[in-house]
Amino acid sequence: MPHSTIDWPELEKAARQAAAHAYVPYSRFAVGAALLTADGRLFTGCNVENASYGLTNCAERTAVYSARAQANMQEVVAVCVYTPTPTPTPPCGACRQVPNEFGPTMQVKLICDGTQTVDTTLDQLLPGAFGPKNLS
Repeated sequence: MPHSTIDWPELEKAARQAAAHAYVPYSRFAVGAALLTADGRLFTGCNVENASYGLTNCAERTAVYSARAQANMQEVVAVCVYTPTPTPTPPCGACRQVPNEFGPTMQVKLICDGTQTVDTTLDQLLPGAFGPKNLS
């Protein structure tokens, strides 16, 4: 799906709204993600922290897992990630690797409380990614 046909304002709004549902009693860093599937459906996710920090789940992964669990999602074409920061914050390594399974060339937009945005693709954020092709 070309970048110009993605309803970015809708994804941005959904990502910001998803952040409002984050469970972040430790970091207070509420992240929201909204992804668009190849068949045009939108799914959101937020980060959910845990007292055992290693069990925390990030917004991007929550969105991917929700889309797969709720709708048998096969492919993601775009994701928008909101962070409550003055400049956009890139996703962690796990939040690059997990979406790679369902859309290695997906469009990525990073937004924040400031005016700056980052428009990129997942393969630019995760060059040389390990994926299903490596298991063939």
